[in-house]
Amino acid sequence: MTTQYSISIGVYEGFSWIRCHGKGSFQNSSFVQEFGNSRITNGERCLVIDLSECTGMDSTFMGVLTSLARRLLAIDGGKFQLIDPGERNLRSLEDLGLHVFMEIDPPLAPWRGRVDQIRQELKPYQISPTTDSLQRARHVLHAHQTLSDVNCKNQTEFSNVVKMLENEVNRKQRNHPKPEG
Repeated sequence: MTTQYSISIGVYEGFSWIRCHGKGSFQNSSFVQEFGNSRITNGERCLVIDLSECTGMDSTFMGVLTSLARRLLAIDGGKFQLIDPGERNLRSLEDLGLHVFMEIDPPLAPWRGRVDQIRQELKPYQISPTTDSLQRARHVLHAHQTLSDVNCKNQTEFSNVVKMLENEVNRKQRNHPKPEG
């Protein structure tokens, strides 16, 4: 991958695959969310998140994963699966109570036995045009609201961050140019 925070993807029979290269962060989480949401909207019932090359995750990235997982769990037959999270990433998810929304290294997944082949076939995610600062602020706010919604501990832990982000979004909305028409 050419960038420090890259995402590669693949669509297969019965699942879609997202692989994070480098740190999972606010810088690449919007791509994960965009691709994941588009696949779910198009009928996908299983997202696989490959963290084998993910060097760490920030709260925005974990909020996006949780948002996608919750969306899939609300669908009959929906599954959100993680492969090779590593100790550090798994501990981060567990510390926030997010692991309960995810199947971690499921032994009977339809992709078992094909992981190396799948990883070789993945393509870099084609990034959409850059979002503006208001869209980025909304994205980060939504991720942190998701983290806060899943349990009381997170609500307490992220309350100041959510308030700060709400203020930032409100300020950016006031200063955001209105489309003509």
